[in-house]
Amino acid sequence: MKILVCISHVPDTTSKINFTENDSKFDSNGVQYVINPYDEFALTRAMWFKEKQGASVTVVNVGNASTEPTLRKALAIGADDAIRVNTEATDGLSVAKELAEVVKNGGYDLVLAGKESIDYNGGMVPGMLATLLDFNFVNACIGLEVDGDKATIAREIDGGKETLSCNLPLVIAGQKGMVEEKDLRIPNMRGIMMARKKPLNVVDPVGADAVTTTVSFEKPAAKAACKLVDAEHVEELIDLLHNEAKVI
Repeated sequence: MKILVCISHVPDTTSKINFTENDSKFDSNGVQYVINPYDEFALTRAMWFKEKQGASVTVVNVGNASTEPTLRKALAIGADDAIRVNTEATDGLSVAKELAEVVKNGGYDLVLAGKESIDYNGGMVPGMLATLLDFNFVNACIGLEVDGDKATIAREIDGGKETLSCNLPLVIAGQKGMVEEKDLRIPNMRGIMMARKKPLNVVDPVGADAVTTTVSFEKPAAKAACKLVDAEHVEELIDLLHNEAKVI
């Protein structure tokens, strides 16, 4: 089984976010980048298939050379090789088209990705990719087993979970629960050293045009100052909740 894991290069959640050019562009200065957490769940599940079933695991990213340290981390975790599509990730559809070309050229049976990236939270690429490839697609995956060309998938639904069965080839959009958090892997020194020798192939883009553009970014409004009310002043608390906070 050949597995392709899509890796997004996203800011660490502790990074301070700022914008430039009249709030139309993300300011990457001083920002630490990591593997998108949802993609990390997918990668960890792919490693299980590699170790238990002998699958090969390739990781792919659409981005410029600045994303290569993130791909190297994925290689250190255990992926066999990496592909970087040498173009900026501008919007969901253009990224999906670039990834579709990689899948077609590589003959992959299973494509794993996170359900969304934590920077833009678009949640659109896996579904678009499956449509472009005419592959089966399951979103919000929290469990995956593969036996031959048959897959059994558990996915989260409102109020519970649903179990599905389908054939490969397949695109999966995974999330927390696909593996346990305790099973996520931290690269060790041996893995880091081996990653330096693993192939990281840079391929030319197909030139998919973006169909959306960013107009502007806006930070959430700052939280208002907290007001403390003495326990015995119940009437004052009710008045503030009713007239100021307007929650009752």
